[in-house]
Amino acid sequence: MKNFALIGAAGYIAPRHLRAIKETNNQLIAALDKFDSVGVMDSYFPNADFFVEFERFDRHIEKLKRAGTQLDYVSICTPNYLHDSHIRMALRRGADAICEKPLVLNPWNVEALKDIEKESGQRINTILQLRLHPSIIKLKKKVEAASNKEKFDVDLTYITSRGKWYDISWKGDESKSGGIATNIGVHFYDMLSWIFGEVQENIVHLREKDKSGGYLEFKKARVRWFLSINENDLPKEVRKKGQRTFRSINIDGVELEFSSGFTDLHNVSYQEILKGNGFGLGDSEESIKIVHKIRNSEISKIGEKHLFIK
Repeated sequence: MKNFALIGAAGYIAPRHLRAIKETNNQLIAALDKFDSVGVMDSYFPNADFFVEFERFDRHIEKLKRAGTQLDYVSICTPNYLHDSHIRMALRRGADAICEKPLVLNPWNVEALKDIEKESGQRINTILQLRLHPSIIKLKKKVEAASNKEKFDVDLTYITSRGKWYDISWKGDESKSGGIATNIGVHFYDMLSWIFGEVQENIVHLREKDKSGGYLEFKKARVRWFLSINENDLPKEVRKKGQRTFRSINIDGVELEFSSGFTDLHNVSYQEILKGNGFGLGDSEESIKIVHKIRNSEISKIGEKHLFIK
């Protein structure tokens, strides 16, 4: 049984981590969040110590260590811009980190963490659950079996409606979230680069506060992509059904079905991490470079545009 701490216990994604810790038969000994609406912990670890101040949480972890209680992992579910700092704290306390995506916001943050990882002897893991989805694994095998000269044509569309709260929260602040492409798209870019190889071209056609779109060319694919949190971008047939999310990956005219099977992927991620098979800094690097360039590129008129941008 390993000892875990959790930073960001009141967040949207925290219950998946709590469940994964419990269902892999491990123990949560401490949790932190500046918000105290964490009643969800009662369903998993009611006896875990809870803190609303980082300083007291950090001191508690140190006292446990001096008393002989080893902290093995720190799970990080905090806002994107805090990941770097919280990863460093985990390693400094002699624990491995398990961090939600994006691991960090900038490519140079990855390089710095590589040095700290090496110095500490600890490991940094990130959650890239799409790599564990059966449909995605099947697609990767299909692409690997195809001729190296063949390029697939891909249309990625992801619209997930968000209310007015989004813009007020840290997610609406690009300096904290990295913007739309980073906040809701980084796992898709990771999936695309994992399946189709290195990036050859990265063009941005649209970049607004609530939507973004562009063209990515990989070694084995030409990808037109569009991401949005604006419900007005939803296809009419989706809105008529009262649905607020639309997700589509179309490859050479064939829809990739991957809407089901997400429920247990955090559990699977934890199982692999505990075996020493987690996704690390090197796995995250390419997607972080992609979103950083999207965030900082000039808007272009050239290149193939996604249908929703046209």
